[in-house]
Amino acid sequence: MSPVVPPIPPADQPLVLVLLGPTASGKTDLAIALARALDLAVLNVDSRQLYRQMDVGTAKPTAAQRAQARHELLDLRDPDQPINLQEFRALAEAQLSAELARKPVALLAGGSGLYLQAITQGMEPPAVPPQPQLRAQLTALGQPLCHQLLRQGDPVAAGRIAAADAVRTQRALEVLYATGRPLSSQQGATPPPWRVLELGLQPTDLKSRIASRTRALYDQGLVAETEALMQRYGAELPLLGTIGYAEARQRLAGELSEAEAIALTEQRTRQFAKRQRTWFRRRHQPTWLPGRTTADQLAQALQEVERVLG
Repeated sequence: MSPVVPPIPPADQPLVLVLLGPTASGKTDLAIALARALDLAVLNVDSRQLYRQMDVGTAKPTAAQRAQARHELLDLRDPDQPINLQEFRALAEAQLSAELARKPVALLAGGSGLYLQAITQGMEPPAVPPQPQLRAQLTALGQPLCHQLLRQGDPVAAGRIAAADAVRTQRALEVLYATGRPLSSQQGATPPPWRVLELGLQPTDLKSRIASRTRALYDQGLVAETEALMQRYGAELPLLGTIGYAEARQRLAGELSEAEAIALTEQRTRQFAKRQRTWFRRRHQPTWLPGRTTADQLAQALQEVERVLG
């Protein structure tokens, strides 16, 4: 599949910078550096960092990092109130409009490809409101069976959604059952009213970065955070199927040792990063930033911004 090539907007339109890349590639540090250099806010496009109380497991920017640059689109909902793509797009576009009214440049940063595509390429998801009763029924059925139902009803969407991703699986089934039409056949696109400059990170040492990140999550309290979420929202909370939380839940159930949980989280994270790279290669056209340090990447990023702005 070739990357989507949107029409080239006029040069007098505002500019939206997009910093993308797989998990653990260094997006948070570079986003903060870019925000400080250009006097911008960091607008989050990580689908799990949208939720309160999910801090350690999502590698959400810490209080110290947030003190260095203003962050928006974090902590929007409690974990038992999922945000669908249409809702997120509306929230993100409202925040973008506010930022662009202050300054004709804004910064998005994250690794959730579908959410990025919705904003930068104007993808229009179907206007189907959440169906709480249906979601409760799907949760009771269990994610393996739900994904199997999706493969039967919308194989295209099922191919794009990871087998363990209960939130997106439920949303696709919700649209399918509410409209009688597959989600994959209902996603149009309207180009947004701004220029987009995509900057990408794909470090050569990603495997070791993922290993370090995984160990740090457990050292920083991932299991305790998972236990607190289970106590408050129940062990079947769909978001607890997220990488890291799922293994921590198994650790709490005595199904995995700590070493096994860390190893499985690391393995699943590597697999996820591979899917992210494939998505970005097929659906985006970023300028990949070389260099092993944030300072080197920042210098290259600022050169690209200067080139586009003239």
